[in-house]
Amino acid sequence: MTLEGLNTILAYGTVLAQLASVAILVALFAAKTSPLARDALDLVARWGMWLSLVAVFVASALTLVYSEYFGLPPCPLCWWQRAFLYPQVVLIALGLYIRDRAAAFYACIFSVIGAGVALYHHLLQVMPAGSLPCPAEGTVSCAQRFVFEFGYITFPMMAFSIFVLLALVQLVVYRRSA
Repeated sequence: MTLEGLNTILAYGTVLAQLASVAILVALFAAKTSPLARDALDLVARWGMWLSLVAVFVASALTLVYSEYFGLPPCPLCWWQRAFLYPQVVLIALGLYIRDRAAAFYACIFSVIGAGVALYHHLLQVMPAGSLPCPAEGTVSCAQRFVFEFGYITFPMMAFSIFVLLALVQLVVYRRSA
């Protein structure tokens, strides 16, 4: 597979993650009045940990594919995003193994912080140069875009989208399994 092909596939996956996040938000707001929304949230609560494990594992593996296989060096903000993504593989897997839904709460916290870093990074890449400070000193610039699909999807937007989806799913798992 080529780098451009993978970028396109992941851009479509990012849009799907964004649509899924919107669907979960709508279900959360409509749950008091809509049996369909309650059923959807019950489904997310039942399978959310497994789906999160798959999503976080694939996302983590893809960061390594880009840096190790395609040779795209991660910037300092990319490393911070990875710092909030990678531990979730272990956290969610352990939560599933010991059947402790509290892991969903901790994974949600990791995702919210990671989403904040990713959003800042995305803004750094799409705003005019010099608008936001870049933490890179003599390394890869955080403002450098390696991906720009559909006029808005960058690596940080991909990360932001998966972090938001993970946070919402984990929130539903934690709240509905209590």
